[in-house]
Amino acid sequence: MKCARCDHENPAGVKFCGECGARLESLCPACRASNPPTNKFCHECGAPLTQGAPASKFASPQSYTPKHLAEKILTSKSALEGERKQVTVLFADLKGSMELLADRDPEEARKILDPVLDRMMEAVHRYEGTVNQVMGDGIMALFGAPLAHEDHAVRACYAALAMQGAIRRYTEEVRRAHGIEVQIRVGLHSGEVVVRAIGSDLHMDYSAIGQTTHLAARMEQLAPPGSIRLTAEALRLAEGLIRVAPLGPIPVKGLADPVEVFELLGAAPARTRLQAAAARGLTRFVGRQPDLEALHQALAQAYTGHGQVVALVGEAGVGKSRLVWEFTHSHRTEGWLILESGSASYGKATPCLPLIDLLKAYFQVEPRDDPQDPREGDGQVAHPGRSPEAGTAGVPGPARRARGRRRAADTRPSLVSPAHA
Repeated sequence: MKCARCDHENPAGVKFCGECGARLESLCPACRASNPPTNKFCHECGAPLTQGAPASKFASPQSYTPKHLAEKILTSKSALEGERKQVTVLFADLKGSMELLADRDPEEARKILDPVLDRMMEAVHRYEGTVNQVMGDGIMALFGAPLAHEDHAVRACYAALAMQGAIRRYTEEVRRAHGIEVQIRVGLHSGEVVVRAIGSDLHMDYSAIGQTTHLAARMEQLAPPGSIRLTAEALRLAEGLIRVAPLGPIPVKGLADPVEVFELLGAAPARTRLQAAAARGLTRFVGRQPDLEALHQALAQAYTGHGQVVALVGEAGVGKSRLVWEFTHSHRTEGWLILESGSASYGKATPCLPLIDLLKAYFQVEPRDDPQDPREGDGQVAHPGRSPEAGTAGVPGPARRARGRRRAADTRPSLVSPAHA
């Protein structure tokens, strides 16, 4: 019997997976309830568990993978098959789903559960991960295969944070309608897999190298509801771009040695590798004085009211980003309002993402802020050429933001103004 969690093929008659230790269960295609492997009919709704059962919208990756991702996968599948890939594996599930849904009609239970799965998958697809398995009340997703991304660990972490945020908002709806609390737990680990084959239905067969899927599954099982756990391997690939809390070495079933585990708390202020490196300390910047001087001259022109646009063109790795960083952090720009934005590899599906990020920076909208605030015109509006803190020095953070929000209402018609970078 194939394990729904890690895709490992197990001999008939066993109760637990020999690869990841998960209990082997048959999933009802009608109501998604878990059944013992010996059942022929679902003990929740009575639907047959064999051929002829009604198809679920989560029956195969083809049924839930967005069209643009499906086309990318099918286009590149011949080049991927047989290839060894570095990936980040994500497991997420609804903790205590059987207890939550036990006394409910199967149709009502499915109406509560399906939106949870939908929100999990939407977060994965937003960062171009692929959901390889839907397992009753949870999913298994891969980042880095079959779609290759060098920042697969960062994408997986951001997807985990996005799905937790989406589920928290969904919980408010469920609490009002049904009086229950919905929470998920997420686990992440980075390692290697070998892609064996990709079917026309987008299902990917792969062989894990070492404990790749096993550790990701264990991280999920260790996570309390509402939290995210990840290994040191996943953290190493995303370090500087995420905020974590170390939990120390924790014994993991199936492994002789304890595993270093971390809790994922959120995204770091740094959005690029350079920003993350700057937080740790950069090497000395030499040999670019003429380029810096050209930027300083443009700044002087802008100060007199003559708008300037400067384009930096060069091969990858020559130091364009570092030059901009040195310029924006020089004494010449002290007192200037500096707004930075840029395209992100995982932001292709979001129209105008650089502009959105620019406006968020302008209004000081932070990830932890209420999603309603931007729509209400909240945030800090800064005057061109002045620090966004001008006029609010010494004012506590919440009061400063409130004052900025009042200023926003007064200055909304003149929102667009020069930004210096």
